[in-house]
Amino acid sequence: MQTTSPLSALRRYLAEHCLDGMIVPRADAWQSEYAAPHDNKLEWVSGFSGSAGVALVLQDRALIFVDGRYQVQVRNEVDLQSWDIHHLHNDPLENHLPAGSRIAFDPMLMVNSQYEVLKNTDCTLTPLTEDLFNTLWHDRPAAPCGAIREMPLSIAGESSEAKRQRIAAVLDAHGADYLAITQPDNIAWLLNVRGADIATSPVPLSFVLLSRKGDVEWFVDSAKTANLPQALLSGLTLSPMDQLVPRCQQIASGKRIQLDADSAPVVLRFATEQHGGEVYWNADPITLIKASKNDAELAGYRDSHQKDGAAWVNFLAWLAHEVPARLAAGDPLTELEAQAKQLAFREQQDSFIEMSFGTISAASANAAMCHYHSSEETNAAITAESFYLNDSGGQYSNGTTDATRTLAFGPLDQQRKLHYTAVLKGFLSLITLQFPSGSFGHQLDAFARRSLWELGVDFDHGTGHGVGHQLLIHEAPHRIAKKVNPWPLAAGNIITIEPGYYLEGEYGIRIENQVEVVDSLPGFCKFASLTLIPIDLSQVEIALLSEQEKQWLDDYHQQVRETLSPRVDSDARPWLFSATAPVRVQRS
Repeated sequence: MQTTSPLSALRRYLAEHCLDGMIVPRADAWQSEYAAPHDNKLEWVSGFSGSAGVALVLQDRALIFVDGRYQVQVRNEVDLQSWDIHHLHNDPLENHLPAGSRIAFDPMLMVNSQYEVLKNTDCTLTPLTEDLFNTLWHDRPAAPCGAIREMPLSIAGESSEAKRQRIAAVLDAHGADYLAITQPDNIAWLLNVRGADIATSPVPLSFVLLSRKGDVEWFVDSAKTANLPQALLSGLTLSPMDQLVPRCQQIASGKRIQLDADSAPVVLRFATEQHGGEVYWNADPITLIKASKNDAELAGYRDSHQKDGAAWVNFLAWLAHEVPARLAAGDPLTELEAQAKQLAFREQQDSFIEMSFGTISAASANAAMCHYHSSEETNAAITAESFYLNDSGGQYSNGTTDATRTLAFGPLDQQRKLHYTAVLKGFLSLITLQFPSGSFGHQLDAFARRSLWELGVDFDHGTGHGVGHQLLIHEAPHRIAKKVNPWPLAAGNIITIEPGYYLEGEYGIRIENQVEVVDSLPGFCKFASLTLIPIDLSQVEIALLSEQEKQWLDDYHQQVRETLSPRVDSDARPWLFSATAPVRVQRS
């Protein structure tokens, strides 16, 4: 059992090794957004459970840095007597490293772009050669060992052999001898496999070295590959996962190894350079190639969204009946009850595997926390006085879904209506946009914010993110946000559109559809919605919508109605027809 607090145990270790502090990131060795319990060192030391953050533990103080999504959550989870809260981007870690100090870090958990920023400060960065948490964290969960399965060619759309040769050709063109692939979703795509190490993230935690000839050495726990067909494994060399660094040291001399500065552990740089090799810094080419979906993948997205849309409609029809009935009985429906029922509806859909991320089922003030997850301690009632926000998605055998709807079950005050209308207008402004092919996400971001800016408000998160094909819910490299994103959007990309507004302690609003980028006029692209779910118009100030906006809503709702009516439960069909009626009918 842990006899001292994690913070005290870590400080004792630092003192014993003549270190002034240590950097403890949220990241694992794969920079996973959702880490396995075994790898969640930041939560162990601080109590913070969010998906992005980093801590700096010093002998006399401890600092934790989180982004705008978690500014409320972190204050509810950490001991404010022990931790100082800072913004991950506006007041970053490098501003707080004490001059002259020796600061420890785990080089398996830090990427080169982070290392370059921190090494230019006035402290001395000291790489650790061991995972000290194996000693300090007494009840540490076991490392994950989920079974790996093959992704059928009919769903993947391209053989692994063909993919390897495509990437090998890129290496050859750049004069690189090897590519170290450390992003689990890139490995899953390359090898046409999926994993089960992290809930909702169907990727195997492993590493790959790909040669310029297309040869693959896969560093993976053999227990994970036991059920894979021999035909898949026969073209690969399998090695234990802990042999990646020694192997890089072994092959380094005279070789050029390509590393991604934003995803590969910096320990691979050390292993290469210290053993006579050259690092070629460039983005993993798989990341961009994978983002351009082939016809089979696109067909899978469309099919999975129809199934997910049917589950959503069944759920929303149930909510529309259940919320007022339970309120009238004095026994209001709760966040967790709604979440469980929604999962049950999804589980009725064939090819559903699991959720694509932890459901955000948030009522009233809880919805003001962008990435809130309900628990027995926070489980709030869904009332008629405020919004209920549901952000959820599914992993289906042929695609991944992500959508958000904000609902009202009674008339709300004018401020809530104005904010909801502004979010809807921002959503409509972007989803109806026609834009030049090759535009960047940051060039489009303001379209989703203008209506909110006109009210003097904003939201502190991105407007859209890529979504993997039966892979990660947040897929690089594409993103719509204020921050510059250097990757142009093109037909075949999949991304979300999700503006919102959050008033701390009061309510949160977000509307999100997953969309496909498609060709439009020559030289231009537009968005085609994959998400097929009615949008709640009950609280919209219709007079503030343009004729174009109303027409889009009517056309979209007609598409939803016609596509989903044969798929939904018979008792949900009347609600679907009502919820997708033309704007003028809904408001009459």
